[in-house]
Amino acid sequence: MKNCIFCKIASGEVPSDIIYEDDKVVAFNDLNPQSPVHFLVIPKEHISSIKDINEENISIISHIFLVIKKIAHEKLLDEKGYRIVNNCGEFGGQSVDHLHFHVLGGREMLWPPG
Repeated sequence: MKNCIFCKIASGEVPSDIIYEDDKVVAFNDLNPQSPVHFLVIPKEHISSIKDINEENISIISHIFLVIKKIAHEKLLDEKGYRIVNNCGEFGGQSVDHLHFHVLGGREMLWPPG
């Protein structure tokens, strides 16, 4: 997608604080962190949202979760836990039309937030 900010980050066109990259995904620190640790993991391929997951691209979800596990372990989040968030569509709070997962940790995640 020509105007997708996450596609531009994935391609290196827009600089970001990248913490992990392989041939399928990019992970980077959030510009507006909501916890002491807050990073995003996105596929390099443009997939708009979970709604667009199908038989051909489903493997990216398992890969993303393996990458999240690896980074969380490196950031010492797995001892006390962390939160993984995916927003889907306008009413789900999705602000960028590119599949992405927020990973938040480093503090207790209360629900509802407060």
